[in-house]
Amino acid sequence: MKTYKVAVIAGDGIGPEVLREGIKVLEKVAELDGQFTFEFVHFPWSCQYYLKNGKMMDEDGMERLAAFDAIYLGAVGYPGVPDHISLWDLLLRIRKGFDQYVNLRPIKLLEGAYCPLKGIERQDVDMIVVRENSEGEYAGAGDWLFKGKPEEVVLQTGVFSRKGTERIIRYAYELARKTGKTLTSISKANALNYSMVFWDSVFVEVGKEYPDVKTYSYLVDAASMFFVREPQRFQIVVTSNLFGDILTDLGAAVAGGMGLAAGANINPEGRYPSMFEPVHGSAPDIAGKAIANPLASIWSASQMLDFFGHEEWGRIVLKAIEHVMVQGKYLTPDMGGAAKTEEVGDAVVSILSKIKQ
Repeated sequence: MKTYKVAVIAGDGIGPEVLREGIKVLEKVAELDGQFTFEFVHFPWSCQYYLKNGKMMDEDGMERLAAFDAIYLGAVGYPGVPDHISLWDLLLRIRKGFDQYVNLRPIKLLEGAYCPLKGIERQDVDMIVVRENSEGEYAGAGDWLFKGKPEEVVLQTGVFSRKGTERIIRYAYELARKTGKTLTSISKANALNYSMVFWDSVFVEVGKEYPDVKTYSYLVDAASMFFVREPQRFQIVVTSNLFGDILTDLGAAVAGGMGLAAGANINPEGRYPSMFEPVHGSAPDIAGKAIANPLASIWSASQMLDFFGHEEWGRIVLKAIEHVMVQGKYLTPDMGGAAKTEEVGDAVVSILSKIKQ
């Protein structure tokens, strides 16, 4: 029997609450399948850990995480710890250290999910955003000159390497070819006359190897408008780190809210573990109240199943989420219900058993 070793970093705020339900679902899937199992190892790294120890994770943290097949992350961020510390010393440290250069964000209007747009059918919102996850605007390059003086200058440098740009675009082309879907590149070459001109040229260059893939290109401002007005334009989307970060949250709002926002940080070559996470943040204002929505965490668990090659189980988990939303009995307050976090997870587990039968 195959055993998948998963490192669990529950993190801050509602992170532990929602991950608990995702783990519950994964364990149920393994039980129903009978051919594989999960071994979960929990790590205490978080902002609370930082406040006690002066660091977001142990010195040998990356070495220890490298032994796992995947990482399951809850949420990072809490009052009292600057966001740039919690982000750069844990989340981005893992993403960059393990070369998780592909960020996959599904933007899909599931059955039963609320869409704030008028005249939009469920099939109109069904895309995967392939976000560059290792460099670009989040490379951390720049300088801060003449601090505190009238001539103070801050430089934030976007880094777009040939390797980094080509591999994310090629990944998106491969995904489009595999799924038979269109591919749209989103950039801003009219204003960013170095980085985005380079991005566009690489997109065209790599595209010559994929004549079977139908492609489109949009400036990010126009794409933002079409995400809202005509989301059916998009199937597979590839874009830079910053634009992907912004557009996927916009997409989440279109597809039911941040309570349904799941994300995967992938190292496609498998040299390092990949990481799966709900991306709604730590929501410290509702932590401990048992009202956090665990569906994004469960959706990210579905992505983990896909990554491990159990795509059918990934689809079944999504179908179970849809059943819960359509029934409407077990929904958290953000979705108009009164259910507790644990009750939503239990409902998904119950439906999984019925679907499998």
